[in-house]
Amino acid sequence: MTLADEAAPALTGLEQMRAMLALGRRPAIGETMEFDLVEIDAGRAVFVGTPTARVYNPIGSVHGGYAATLLDSACGCAVHSLLTADQAYTTLELKVSYLRAMTVDTGEVRAEATVIKMGGRAAFTEARLTDAQGRLLATATSTLLVMQR
Repeated sequence: MTLADEAAPALTGLEQMRAMLALGRRPAIGETMEFDLVEIDAGRAVFVGTPTARVYNPIGSVHGGYAATLLDSACGCAVHSLLTADQAYTTLELKVSYLRAMTVDTGEVRAEATVIKMGGRAAFTEARLTDAQGRLLATATSTLLVMQR
């Protein structure tokens, strides 16, 4: 059983995401990388996290995978918010552009995604990762497959 189904079985995607928020539950990836879903609305999702040395790469900065994971999570949940009770999704493609390095001194970061187009079989999203001062750290576009459960 998925966390979304555990939180709110047989509900729409938006209802599931709101139930998860109300329960204060993180999916396993949020536990591992210490980030949280903080806002959800139809076609929009926001995650926040504070990178630590636990996500450093060998050259002493935050691994690009941290930014990519936040952006992918935001894109996916934005699409999830538009699903019917009998639909699911998976990421087909994620393109990330890294604009500014992150370190432990960066502080809290915010990944905000919106759905650009929700089709019957594919969804298209875009996302931005910013720091607390509003500086743009990374951007992403994503294509997601929408399917029946």
